[in-house]
Amino acid sequence: MYITSVSLYSLTFAVHNRQRRFKVSLASAQSNQMQSRVNKIHTLKSPQGMASTSAVQRAKSSISSARVEAPACERNKGPILDVLKKYLTDKEGKVLEVASGTGQHCAHFAPAFPNLLWQPSDCSLDMFSSVTAWASGIPNICLPPVFLDTRKERWPLKTGDSGQPEQVTAIYCANMVHISPWAATQGLLQGAGRHLKRPGGLLLIYGPFMRDGKHTSESNAQFDASLRSRDPEWGYHDVAEVEAEAAKQTADTLKLEAVEQMPANNFLLVFKRS
Repeated sequence: MYITSVSLYSLTFAVHNRQRRFKVSLASAQSNQMQSRVNKIHTLKSPQGMASTSAVQRAKSSISSARVEAPACERNKGPILDVLKKYLTDKEGKVLEVASGTGQHCAHFAPAFPNLLWQPSDCSLDMFSSVTAWASGIPNICLPPVFLDTRKERWPLKTGDSGQPEQVTAIYCANMVHISPWAATQGLLQGAGRHLKRPGGLLLIYGPFMRDGKHTSESNAQFDASLRSRDPEWGYHDVAEVEAEAAKQTADTLKLEAVEQMPANNFLLVFKRS
């Protein structure tokens, strides 16, 4: 029931296209500046740099101050990683993280899967510097993070010479479904149908869901009501509803393989592309 991402889709979707393009450029510039600070640390540490300890500490402090820390992320990142190891340990290729939020998840998961390249993304541009700061020093995280509105048909993934969308090994998304319009989830599932490798590409969705039309706890029911009071387009969805929508959006090529029970009345849904 905990919100681990501060990417509030309803707010970001309301931004005018011209404003959005400006913010994308600004966020990318800020992220690049943060990456430059990361590179500076490595230079300062090198024999050629020969900089003072205080200079290194100042650069590190600048990066640390950019990190936004969500307590819920700290609580759930360990249990989520334990489950991800069941499905990703022997995989190679790229993982696209949708709704990266603070960047804590990506920074915690990537070192455990050195054969996978992790691409963080979000529609909340304000968090790009935090994502970059958390990712500093982790070689298999692609920076800067990319702006991704799941409702758009074109996602920011490189297209090969064939003109076909880039195919990724897995797509990971945490705590987006219940704090965004349903159209965002429909877009996520449709995008998985376009960009997951076949056969075997995985879509991993973490968060709170209903089962058989019922909440799994009273606290979840209360939180769901709270979300809907804030925005009628937000709220919990049933696992069966997401499963049916996956089949609809991908011509029945995205199958629910497992429903992993997680702490704090959350689930991790594992879809596999056939």
